[in-house]
Amino acid sequence: MNLNRHRRQTVDLNLTPLIDVVFLLLIFFMVSTTFEKDSRIKINLPQAATQDQEDQKKPIIEITVDKKGIFFVNQREVINTEPATLKLAIEKVAKMRRDQIIVITADADTPYQSVMTAMDVAKQIGIFNMTLTARQPDKKAE
Repeated sequence: MNLNRHRRQTVDLNLTPLIDVVFLLLIFFMVSTTFEKDSRIKINLPQAATQDQEDQKKPIIEITVDKKGIFFVNQREVINTEPATLKLAIEKVAKMRRDQIIVITADADTPYQSVMTAMDVAKQIGIFNMTLTARQPDKKAE
């Protein structure tokens, strides 16, 4: 009679090949992905000859106004054009931080009142660091 207990062999799972495959997939997707900022909002920017240097350290809130005067806060459409609604949308994105930069991108055909409304609402919230976007004029043969 054999009284020795049979020892179970421990199952050893080698994760090295799995990790290699995951890293290869990660590298493949990083290389094959394009990081182009393609916007669904069609904006025809006005022209400006000068260019500001951007402060990359501060978070940015982007307010876009299309030519109909419809507001978008960080690419999300605001449900109406009322200043109170825009204020709520900006406050939701800002999360009580007043040191953020507001970038206002408006179509060249946007009513001036819409841009002023966006600037006024930002000041009411307490965000005073704002900038307007524009495109540089096309260089034509002189």
